[in-house]
Amino acid sequence: MMLLLAFAIGVIAGLRSMTAPAVMAWGAHAGRLALCGTPLALLSSAAARYSLTGFAIAELVMDKLPTTPSRTRPGPFVWRLLTGALSGAAITSGAGDGLGAGAVAGALGALLGALGGNKARTGLVRALKVPDYVVAVAEDVVAVGGACLIVSA
Repeated sequence: MMLLLAFAIGVIAGLRSMTAPAVMAWGAHAGRLALCGTPLALLSSAAARYSLTGFAIAELVMDKLPTTPSRTRPGPFVWRLLTGALSGAAITSGAGDGLGAGAVAGALGALLGALGGNKARTGLVRALKVPDYVVAVAEDVVAVGGACLIVSA
């Protein structure tokens, strides 16, 4: 079950790279993830929580700008894999299952989330004949809501 949740939070990181670790930090703060005494204990700190939340909000805004590079470009793509791995590792580590398998599951989820999310977003914009930001806002809701559901599971 934890590997499935790690994969799922990776998918969220593939959609919005900073949402997944920000929600992990809030989950650790709320006691949903037991990260104390693990290599990821820093995620439960106030500094991590507020910094990651600020980055997540900035990403939600910047995603709507026409100059923002595609999530499938090398830099953003690798970043999504890394934040997916971090978030997946937080899920499994918080459950006492270690980091490795969760990191792999999270990275694989981020791969699917980035590629599938890009395909879905461009396809929906074309099919619905709406501006990109309309679908992007819906994607934001899925990412934030999904991350919250995963942490509460």
